[in-house]
This record gives sequence, C-alpha cells and structure tokens, in this order.
Amino acid sequence: MSFDLENLVSDLDIRGAILYYKGNVESDTITRALDLVERKLLATREAPRLRKKVYNVLVESLQNLYHHSDRVPRGYHAARPDRFGLVVMEKIGSGYRVTTCNFVSGVRVKELEEKLTRINRSTPEEIKELYKDILNHQEITEKGLGGLGLLDIARKTGHRIDFRFKKYDNLNTAFRLTAVVAPL
Repeated sequence: MSFDLENLVSDLDIRGAILYYKGNVESDTITRALDLVERKLLATREAPRLRKKVYNVLVESLQNLYHHSDRVPRGYHAARPDRFGLVVMEKIGSGYRVTTCNFVSGVRVKELEEKLTRINRSTPEEIKELYKDILNHQEITEKGLGGLGLLDIARKTGHRIDFRFKKYDNLNTAFRLTAVVAPL
C-alpha cells in the first residue's frame, strides 16, 4: 500500500517548518524536539506569553502522540509498530500551527470524533468546566486522563481544533490534529 502519513500534511509548507519529524515517538525524541523548538522560539523574540502557549500546545501534542498512538498497521513502512507519528510546527502569520498525525484503531474513531466535536462546540467557560470535571472525577490510567490534553490544547489556543481521519484499512485509520496558536 502506498499510503503515507505525509499525505495528510500535503497542504502544509513543511519546507519552512520550524519542526518536522516523522518516525517513532520516544521520550528522548520529545525532549530533543522541545529543546529545538524552545531555542528557535527564543531566537524569534516572540512575546513570552505567545512562546509559552506555543510550547505548551506542542508539549500536549507530542504527549498525545506518545500516549495515544495505536500500533502501526501491518504493512506500513515504520521502523517500529508502536508510537509512530508525524509532527509539523510552522509559523503562520503572527501565530503558529502545530499538526500531528498518527494511526488510531478504527474502533476509536467515533469516540475521538465525538470528543473533539464536543470540545469545538464548547465555549471557553464550558471547556474550563469540562477540564475541571475530568481533573476531579476521572481515574488516571497508564495513558493519562481521558481527553485532558485535548481540552488543554483548546484552552491554550482559544480556537477550534481541526481534525481529520483517513481510513487506512478495515482496522486502522490515520488521524490528523491541528491546533493554531495566535497572539491575543
């Protein structure tokens, strides 16, 4: 099969990206990516508040890749079958766009789509309440708290979270998540 996660980011300008990574997402990969982006953001002399928001959204996005990527479908050309993903961070106008792509089990698509649709329909106050509710009432699992990272991205950006799904095969779906961080 000739499918590649890069198909999901063909509309982005990856040549001018601040960060572009495709491969296995491990803790040291995350650390290196965050160090690189921190240095690049400091060099741009962006306002500290914007830098912090961008950095936090990138942290949450990378953690989502690390904790929530499902195994790579059989036959896909990844080096290892787990924690494989793609991340692109680019400057757009006066803000930044963070896009991640990974595989999810087809059975998780509906739940993920409903969760993101609910977040996108919520007001900032409702997002804050959902965040508190999850924080106070959810059990911590090995993958973290259910949806807290997505809510945190929505809180930090103040914008809708763009998402897309592309069916890979009968069991697996490629998932793209995009968050835009703009100055106030």
